[in-house]
Amino acid sequence: MTKQFSAACERNRDPILAVLRELLHTSGRVLEIGSGTGQHAVHFGLHLPHLIWQTSDLPQNHASISAWLQEARLPNVLPPLTLDTASADWPAGPFDAIFTANTCHIMAWDDVRAMFGGAARVLRTRGLMCVYGPFNEGGRFTSASNAMFDASLRAQAAHMGIRDFEAVDQLAADCGLALVADHAMPANNRLLVWQRN
Repeated sequence: MTKQFSAACERNRDPILAVLRELLHTSGRVLEIGSGTGQHAVHFGLHLPHLIWQTSDLPQNHASISAWLQEARLPNVLPPLTLDTASADWPAGPFDAIFTANTCHIMAWDDVRAMFGGAARVLRTRGLMCVYGPFNEGGRFTSASNAMFDASLRAQAAHMGIRDFEAVDQLAADCGLALVADHAMPANNRLLVWQRN
């Protein structure tokens, strides 16, 4: 079946939406990096109709994203673009915001670095970079469940793993992005928000 379903997306979509309502209350263009199944895009697009939500991912995920979009038929949620963060070929900005969920611990560290570099290029001045997922603090896991999750990730592939907040924040700073908010989320996740200077 083309249309994929993520239980995690179903669980976290409303807590994320509550934060995005505050952050993205004015109209604008949002680029979602790593749209995955497509569930987040249709949920956020439905409840934030003032936004133009641009989906993107690697080609192998486009079928599921497109299936969710075709079912929802939302005029403000756009078909997926191919985006490999390590590529120089990014969608044309400027975007008012970028949103990405559960990508930093899946991508290789060099790809995380490339994602922040690309984001800084396509965000407008004072545009927001919103990153959801688990992060370590001070080099330590913030919960036993995150430690177990990290072990499962590393068993899948050596390049995966929960990232240290401080290292990611330094990447962002090096790209001209300043941390403006750190929202604690359910299940030991966070929604971090940087702003382009």
